[in-house]
Amino acid sequence: MNLNDRQRKLLFGGLVVVLALVGVYLTIAAPGDDSGGASDRPSAAASTPSTGPTGPASPPAGIQSAVNPNDFDVYRLLPFSRQEFATAADLAQRFVAAYGTYRFDEDPQVYIGRLAGLVTEALRGELARGAAAPGIQDERRREQVVAQGTATLDRVRDIEDNSIIFLVTGKQQLTRAGKNGGDSKQWAVTIARDGGSLKVYAFQPADTGQAGDTG
Repeated sequence: MNLNDRQRKLLFGGLVVVLALVGVYLTIAAPGDDSGGASDRPSAAASTPSTGPTGPASPPAGIQSAVNPNDFDVYRLLPFSRQEFATAADLAQRFVAAYGTYRFDEDPQVYIGRLAGLVTEALRGELARGAAAPGIQDERRREQVVAQGTATLDRVRDIEDNSIIFLVTGKQQLTRAGKNGGDSKQWAVTIARDGGSLKVYAFQPADTGQAGDTG
């Protein structure tokens, strides 16, 4: 379309007015739009999840305040809570007592059944193979061995991120070939996290040493 000079001037003037009106509208309307948009968006405080129980900290929470010898919580510096520590100690003691309790006329599977809930699956397999060994069974039947085990917690040998090693003394009241006697041996017992629970991971005579952390 061909426009003369007058028409071009009128068109240019009209565009200037339109652009000016648009600019004024945006200047006035923008703050209102922002406040309206903000009301639809959650604030930082509203979007932050509420704080709730998260379980034991790992690693445990440190101690920033001055240490008070009369009110010192050592478990805040350990990778195991007080409850876990007590559970592990009880487990080590019960395992050694159960390990030292058996009869010559008892099926090895019954003996292993008493230990099964205390140990890892791998250790259970090792214990089952040892209990069923023909030489051991033959000797116990021949001498009609009856053993009643008890155990005493001695001390903690080592603590790692996933395991605790206890020194435990196992004592046995023995009847062998009609004679009463006793035996005593100290064991190094490793209690480790196994899934969501604690289990006996390994054990051996205390004087031979013991591997610590299980990973």
